[in-house]
Amino acid sequence: MEKREELYAGKAKSVYRTDSPDLFVLEFRDDTSAFDGEKKEQLNRKGMVNNRFNAFIMEKLEQAGVPTHFEGLLSPTESLVKNLDMIPVECVVRNISAGSLCRRLGVEEGINLTPPTFELFLKNDALHDPMVNESLAVSFGWATEAELAKMKELTFKVNEVLKTLFDDAGMLLVDYKLEFGRSGGEIVLGDEFSPDGCRIWDKETRKKMDKDRFRQGLGEVIEMYEEVGRRLGMTFE
Repeated sequence: MEKREELYAGKAKSVYRTDSPDLFVLEFRDDTSAFDGEKKEQLNRKGMVNNRFNAFIMEKLEQAGVPTHFEGLLSPTESLVKNLDMIPVECVVRNISAGSLCRRLGVEEGINLTPPTFELFLKNDALHDPMVNESLAVSFGWATEAELAKMKELTFKVNEVLKTLFDDAGMLLVDYKLEFGRSGGEIVLGDEFSPDGCRIWDKETRKKMDKDRFRQGLGEVIEMYEEVGRRLGMTFE
C-alpha cells in the first residue's frame, strides 16, 4: 500500500490517497484548535495518542456490530481507512448537559439527561456548524430519511456500547459527535472517536478529561487523554 498525495487537511487530521481508490491514510497531527480555530496550539504526542485511542474505540465498536471505516494502524500517527462518501451532518448524543447545550438553553452543567438527547449539526466551519433537523437534511439532499434513521440507530448503539465501557473504567461519557459516510450502499461510521470529539468526566470527581481542558485552559490535556486511555486498557508508547 503506497501513501500518495494529500487529499484534505483539517484542523487536526490529514487524509491522503493511496494506490487503492478504496483506501485512504488518515494522519493524526499534534495540532489542536478550539473556538473555530481562534485558539491553536501544538501538543506533543497528541497525534499518536488520538490515533491509538481511535483505533481502540473503533475496534470495540466493530466487535459490537457497528460498521466503521477503520482498517488498521499503519504507524504511531497513521491509520488505514475506507474511502467513504461522507454525509455532511454530525450526529450528537448528550447523556449529561454540558457545553453548547447549556449556553443555548440556559441550563446548568451536569444534569443527567434521561433519555439521552440526539441532535444533528451541519458540518460547515464558516457557518459554525449550525443545528439542523431531519427535514432540512432530506430537503437539501444531504441524506435520505432511511440514511438518517440508520445514522440515529448506530449513534445510539455506540452510546450503549461506550457508556458501559467508560462507566466500568470509572468515567462518564458526557456527550460525543459522530460522522457517517456511505460505502457499498451501507452507512458506515467515519472520522474519529477520541477525547477531541467527546466529553469525558471522572465518575467520582467529575474532573474533565477531554478537550475542554484545552478550551478552558485547565492544562494537562494530553496527560488526561492518556489517563482516559489507560483506564480503558490502552497502552501508549
